Amino acid sequence: MNFILPDIEAYAEAHTSPETETLRQLNRDTHARVVAPRMLSGHLQGRLLAMLSKLLRPLRVLEVGTYTGYSALCLAEGLAPGGRVVTIDNNPELEPFFRPFWEASGLAGCIEFRLGQALTILPTLSDTFDLVFLDADKRNYPAYYELVVPLLRPGGCLLADNVLWNGKILHPAPQMDADTAAVAAFNARVTEDDRVEKVLLPLRDGLYLIRKKD
Repeated sequence: MNFILPDIEAYAEAHTSPETETLRQLNRDTHARVVAPRMLSGHLQGRLLAMLSKLLRPLRVLEVGTYTGYSALCLAEGLAPGGRVVTIDNNPELEPFFRPFWEASGLAGCIEFRLGQALTILPTLSDTFDLVFLDADKRNYPAYYELVVPLLRPGGCLLADNVLWNGKILHPAPQMDADTAAVAAFNARVTEDDRVEKVLLPLRDGLYLIRKKD
């Protein structure tokens, strides 16, 4: 994930708005107590998510992949009055970990956690979403994309994380493992999809910013 020199990344973070105290504690505790803390969005990416949410002022946000709830809090920062973040994850063990942080933030009432398989839950959603963040298992990225784009309102934005996948995305196809091949297929699908405008940002492990055309 370290495509940017550590000193440059530290400089970028130093010149970015700080995390809230709740997010800082959640960041710290995730690294201290939870397996695979690299999955956390973290300071720089989290502030980008919050900034985009504040710019869009979404009424409905969808997140696929909750992990320890950090990104859901960032996305909730910019909600319009009465807005809601719906976040989906299939790991029941982390809810007792992140719930206290959501409560401490004052945003718990704006976040709805749905436990289960996203491939099962997404087809049941009837809402139209203004902003979607995709950060779940990579092998299902292509399937998630096809389910999510119809739920996105015209002019709405989709962000997909880990689209450079540790740089393995540059490997020849015969050398790709299943996760890398799925990310490559997702990237190719987004690139050729004329329903959307897109820009791939080399932030952390790659963040695809996708806007559904009006």
